[in-house]
Amino acid sequence: MSTPLRMQSVSALCGLVLLALAGCASQKTPATADVAVSRAAVDSATSSGAAELAPAEMTAAREKMLRANQALAAKDYAKARELASQAQADATLAQSKANSAKASAAANALQDNIRVLREELDRANTTTVK
Repeated sequence: MSTPLRMQSVSALCGLVLLALAGCASQKTPATADVAVSRAAVDSATSSGAAELAPAEMTAAREKMLRANQALAAKDYAKARELASQAQADATLAQSKANSAKASAAANALQDNIRVLREELDRANTTTVK
């Protein structure tokens, strides 16, 4: 094997080893940031009214958030990350459902307003025709 080819092989091998070590290290580092991002998602969903409009999803998000915090305290970072991710997904779903419910309510109110305006217009036209 020539020297330049050997150097490339050694460099590639070193790169793979570094990637493997980084992957292992990321599983052992605290999941504080992941839990914080998920907590923010739960808080955002709560402030958007999701607790009233999507209670099942919010309950699941809060429960997983609590379990993620417990896992973080127990230094089970992989479990904390997983639960935080699930809590964030539940909170996002709850917020989406809440936004959808609000949009439906607004559309229904608009339809009611249009109906009332049409009735008033019909009544005005009927009175004018007579």
